[in-house]
Amino acid sequence: MPSRAMPLVLLWLSGAALRLSILAVPPVIPLIRSDLALSATAIGLLSGLPVLLFAVAALPGSILIARLGGRMTLVGGLFLAAIGAALRGVGAGTGTLYAATAVMGAGVAIMQPSMPVLTREWLPSRIGFATAVYSNGLLVGEILPVWLAVPVVMPLLGGSWRFELAIWSLPVLLIGALVLLLGPAAADPPRGSTVQAWWPDWRNPLIWRLGILFGSVNAVYFSTNAFLPAYLSNTGRGDLIAAALTALNLGQLPVSLALLPIATRLERRAWPYVVAGATMTAAVIGMVSMTGVWLVVCAALLGCAGAASLILGLTLPPLLSAPGQVGRTSAAMFSISYASAMIVALLCGALWDLTGLPGSAFAPIGVCTLVLSFSALGLKAAKQLV
Repeated sequence: MPSRAMPLVLLWLSGAALRLSILAVPPVIPLIRSDLALSATAIGLLSGLPVLLFAVAALPGSILIARLGGRMTLVGGLFLAAIGAALRGVGAGTGTLYAATAVMGAGVAIMQPSMPVLTREWLPSRIGFATAVYSNGLLVGEILPVWLAVPVVMPLLGGSWRFELAIWSLPVLLIGALVLLLGPAAADPPRGSTVQAWWPDWRNPLIWRLGILFGSVNAVYFSTNAFLPAYLSNTGRGDLIAAALTALNLGQLPVSLALLPIATRLERRAWPYVVAGATMTAAVIGMVSMTGVWLVVCAALLGCAGAASLILGLTLPPLLSAPGQVGRTSAAMFSISYASAMIVALLCGALWDLTGLPGSAFAPIGVCTLVLSFSALGLKAAKQLV
């Protein structure tokens, strides 16, 4: 394989590894709940634990990048995520499952800030394109486990949800080995070089602008996936759950592919975020006011616009930061954004409980779509976007 193509292949595979083991859980939640007698709150904790780790462990990822470089940090995160994913198939208790999930989430959290670093180090003149490539891998990594778990993987493993969770550690482990063996060595700092600063400069307005922008995207995605099924079920439209969730997640793929040839031309532009935010606002309103096929169409639009803002948002740390600051800027952005996503999810649930109205859960999600547009305008006003 030509050497210029290898970084793109490794970035795509690593992007897929960011989600493969995490999205293996939702398809088998009914089996886990039945086998371990878990409450709905316990299932919520199991589903939300990786997101919490994304926020908490992003800063240790920044430390590792400063000391080991982007490539070795990515490799370490991949191996740690693989170990955690494998351990989910070991032991009989809930505590073991939670602990292994925490290890896996920490591994993924360490990987995430290394990806923007490597897009800049491996492909400095094609940051937008490289980001679109690994983001496409991330989206495929979200979809594959959901598609394959029940109809393909479970029958091959005798119907064991433990083995189903553990088996996804194998591709993650393999990807880690490939990055270790074939990743461009230029990503590692030369011996004797000065250790880069790792602690984010929290007084830097750019970090907060990026964190809020990216956090609004994450909050919309995770909260919609969490509350859309319950909303449809409580409003007597449970027959639309599968179609709506499929549209929401599959709707991301066409946009990720469409952005591959044009992502570079959209770098540092404010208008794509404004358009995406407006589209997401309309889609959220449509989901709570429409029925039937139109609700599914709105879910697909939300997925499309969310994917576009996700991919373009991931280009911003390497584009707007000095070379030595990409790791810690990315780590801060991920820490703020995933913490925001958890807070928004809690607000959605609290508002539903407080009002007794299922549709009220989407009010914080709608606010986040507006925040996305205004965050981009704020970056433009600060002359960080054009």
